[in-house]
Amino acid sequence: MRAALYLRVSTGRQAEQDLSIPDQRRQITSYCLAKGWTIVAEFVEAGASGMDAQRPELGRMLEAAALGDFDVVLVHSFSRFYRDHLELEISVRILAKRGVRLVSISQELGDDPISSMVRQILALFDEYQSRENAKHTLRAMKENARQGFWNGSRPPLGYKVEAAETRGVRVKKRLAIDPATAEVVRLIFQLYLTGAGRGGLGIKAIAVHMNEEGYNTRTGGDFAVKTIHQILTRETYAGLHRFNLTECKTQRKKTVDEIIEVKVPAIVDRATFDEVQRRLASRNPKAMPPRVVSGPTLLTGLATCVKCGGAMTVRTGKSGRYRYYACCTSARKGKTACAGRALRQELLDGVVLDAVIGQILTPPRLTEMLAMLVAKAAERESGIADRAKELKEAVAQANLKLSRLYEGIEAGTLDATEPNLKARLEALKNEQSRAAAQLERITSSTSIDAGRVQVTAERLERFAKAFREKLQDPEFRRSYLRHLIARIDVGDDEVIVVGRTDQLAKAMSGTNRDDGAGVPSFIPEWRPQGDSNPCYRRERAVS
Repeated sequence: MRAALYLRVSTGRQAEQDLSIPDQRRQITSYCLAKGWTIVAEFVEAGASGMDAQRPELGRMLEAAALGDFDVVLVHSFSRFYRDHLELEISVRILAKRGVRLVSISQELGDDPISSMVRQILALFDEYQSRENAKHTLRAMKENARQGFWNGSRPPLGYKVEAAETRGVRVKKRLAIDPATAEVVRLIFQLYLTGAGRGGLGIKAIAVHMNEEGYNTRTGGDFAVKTIHQILTRETYAGLHRFNLTECKTQRKKTVDEIIEVKVPAIVDRATFDEVQRRLASRNPKAMPPRVVSGPTLLTGLATCVKCGGAMTVRTGKSGRYRYYACCTSARKGKTACAGRALRQELLDGVVLDAVIGQILTPPRLTEMLAMLVAKAAERESGIADRAKELKEAVAQANLKLSRLYEGIEAGTLDATEPNLKARLEALKNEQSRAAAQLERITSSTSIDAGRVQVTAERLERFAKAFREKLQDPEFRRSYLRHLIARIDVGDDEVIVVGRTDQLAKAMSGTNRDDGAGVPSFIPEWRPQGDSNPCYRRERAVS
């Protein structure tokens, strides 16, 4: 009888200990010797769940059975083959159709109906036990997360795992900031918001920039659009990590009461993270297509309803004679969703423009906003100094570890050709170079600070005058207004205009032209090289 061995353990840690699989192999081999069977194949599944049907070695074994390579598949117990009674029965029937039996050496059964029923009962108990173990494991992991500890998965880029305390034989760990890779995360957020002084970059442009500059992900690969988006939307970087978000197998989103929130060290401040989320939402083509930004309506995409947060969109009346800003939630779902409001378009446009020109673009108000920004810049510079100190310590630690390894090699206590030592040396060199590169970047980076923001009263007046003139121009005022305003909250009795101080500061401090701020928009350069069809252009020239 030709026999194939199927050996499995559930976790990688069990496989690394190298105990269970050798024991399964020893017992099954002894069983085959006693039966006089010949072992012709062996399939080892190291670190795969018995509830998972998509196992590589299991698939290879079923394919080999279809080719008639063996007559029987031996397992230590049915739970080693499957912990899902339905999948177990399906696989048993697939093997039977191919003339192959499944035999458990610790649960020997025959081929009669009673044996089949007993096997199914055993499989049900195995599945029940697996689900109970999973339930209790998840319960323990949730409590571990509630206490602020890390549950053992790979930490996000920018973080490392360090020991926090010891309880018995278990070492509890927490997330800590990794100075070198944390600078990579900060750079990504900075590129999205400011583009290193060139205006905010898009997600794809950031991925291209990071790859061109030689940055790598946690696993050493290149950055992709998906990776950048995940970093920009991961709230962990703002100091709040969420555990137990989705179901592992089905990817079902868990309910709010199932999710555990864990406070972790923040890499970016909350205001920066929230601003990135606001911009991501505003640039989402599903929420705000380019026509909203480049269309003729002045406040579309900016005005929102205070009660429900819905956008204020333009509605018309009297066959288009009148135009109103109206709450889209009320228009689509009725008064039960939002009482709504409607304001004449020219009225709301005039109120907003008057407020911006008369109350914001005045030298006293601009001076006040600039002073606030200088204070924030000083605080930010202090944070940069602290980060530089951490990076210097990281470089020093890496150099010290490298020196110790080199001393050991020179003294002959360490073998330079040993593979693990080579890997350790390479890892330390990479760690040292990353920390040194990030230290150089933040020490040479420029930002708006008290030394750079030196704006005279004359310059403030000139800037305010230039910006007011731009807002009076119907062709450009929409783009300039969007550059100045983050959102407009429209209520029953008041209209609140929320501005963007950072953009004003760049313009006033000389990072943009004196005659007004440079305005990014969705308006493309139409036919920048003449006709878009080169063949048509040549044919027309010939004719």
